[in-house]
Amino acid sequence: MIDLTAQKYGRIDIMFSNAGILNPDQTVLDIDLLKFDHLININMQGMAICVKHAAKAMVSCGVRGSIVCTASAAASIGSERHVDYTMSKHAVLGLMRSASVQLGKYGIRVNCVSPSAVGTPFMCDAYGMDAKGIETTFSSACSLKGVALNVKHVADAVSSESTFVSGHNLAVDGCFRIFALAL
Repeated sequence: MIDLTAQKYGRIDIMFSNAGILNPDQTVLDIDLLKFDHLININMQGMAICVKHAAKAMVSCGVRGSIVCTASAAASIGSERHVDYTMSKHAVLGLMRSASVQLGKYGIRVNCVSPSAVGTPFMCDAYGMDAKGIETTFSSACSLKGVALNVKHVADAVSSESTFVSGHNLAVDGCFRIFALAL
């Protein structure tokens, strides 16, 4: 994908990696290692592959680009039900932090965006409800009232205008992770 994009447009300026799946009810006591391996291969290895190839394309063309990875509000807290997902999103933060240090000398910025639950097809399938149901259910766990997180909020948070921001994890969660910890 990276190579095809670079061939078609001559370079890569920005890469947004949104790799992620969710296994239902993986706890420490009953973790299914086959499901764990599958999730880790997508959520961690998939993200690392995207970052690697985007960075290589940017470096080879001398592009001072931007790499953005989707982590999650789960990367800042623990979870009752999704230990493997939570672990994988913590790892995405580690990848972003290391990549931002290593790629800074090339002028490449690497950041994360960490939303709470967004009514995407992924979340709708995982929780068996429509986008409005996801918004309603999860907005009650946020301290910011009067608005429910949607895809546009996440997209708005990822801006190419932030030319001096690198190594940052931007929480787009309506204070979910702080509110959740206070409960």
